[in-house]
Amino acid sequence: MAAPVRMLSRMSFIASPLLSALVLSSGLLWPNHALFLWLAVPSLVLAVVSSVHHAEVIAHKVGEPYGTLVLALAVTVIEVALVLSMMLAGGAHAATVPRDTIYAAVMIICNGVVGVCLLAGGLRHKEQLFRIEGTGSGLAALVVMSTLVLVLPSLTTSAPGANYTASQLIFVAAGSLVLWLVFVFIQTVRHRDYFLPAQDVADEAVHAAPPSRHMAWLSFALLMVALVAVVGLAKLLSPSLESLVRRWEAPPAVVGTLIAIIVLAPETWAAFRAAQANRLQTSMNLAIGSALASIGLTIPLVVLAAVWLGLPLTLGLDPKDMALLALTFLVGSITLASGRTNLMQGAIHLVVFAAFLFLSFVP
Repeated sequence: MAAPVRMLSRMSFIASPLLSALVLSSGLLWPNHALFLWLAVPSLVLAVVSSVHHAEVIAHKVGEPYGTLVLALAVTVIEVALVLSMMLAGGAHAATVPRDTIYAAVMIICNGVVGVCLLAGGLRHKEQLFRIEGTGSGLAALVVMSTLVLVLPSLTTSAPGANYTASQLIFVAAGSLVLWLVFVFIQTVRHRDYFLPAQDVADEAVHAAPPSRHMAWLSFALLMVALVAVVGLAKLLSPSLESLVRRWEAPPAVVGTLIAIIVLAPETWAAFRAAQANRLQTSMNLAIGSALASIGLTIPLVVLAAVWLGLPLTLGLDPKDMALLALTFLVGSITLASGRTNLMQGAIHLVVFAAFLFLSFVP
């Protein structure tokens, strides 16, 4: 009986990305059709769940931390494509889209994802451990990159407003890319052991046979399909989100926040599952790695497009958002300093995340 159940489960994870892609295709042809609007949300959920499953298959095949890096890179690359498409389509009206997207991603990951993982892990396992050698260096790089990209534009004087000059943009883009590349080198080559979770004898995944090469490549292809479906469906649902935001009379940046939440859903669910399985190191790898990739990959490509095509680009945050960003990094440096976590730390991060969401709607 177990074999047919496993076969049925495997077939469902193969079919789910394809069904979500089919719904996305129908949405591209008939974006305002009532049937598409009814199917879009459940298809989005299916795409998120299946993307996490296939990322876990790849992670089991290639091992940590390469598995978490695959999911973080895949989501970030598609997120970059989404941001660039909005910039090219929106022109001057989309000058703040990269800023809003990156800021929302950092706040969602560092407070929402980390908070949920610490709270869930603390409730189930009381205390959890992770290696601060890798997470600490990643958090330090994230603080530097976020300050260069999101804070300093509001403080420099060479360009009016919260903007950088072209030379400043190139310098910040190069610095962000270098830091991200060094972090990936440390994570995968020089100090890979800093990012390896301790094996849990109770975790069946540790002792399970790895998937075949054929299954790993199939999961990689289906992961790409599922992630494209996630971002594509989020993009097609954005007009409905915009009308909902206008009805609530909320600031325009809320749309970027809502889309970022949807796009980051696969990583959030994967990190949550790892924390529940007492693999908090995997959760931290996903969280910090995703936040770094969100800046280290997005900013160089966005800056290249802005300088080459002459697109307007506003990166500097307002004082309220800078204060929340500073609070996030201050709290993170305290709660993650010991490498030992409990549910209190998760509650702290989630309160900061709730403040970010509330003040996004009520600035």
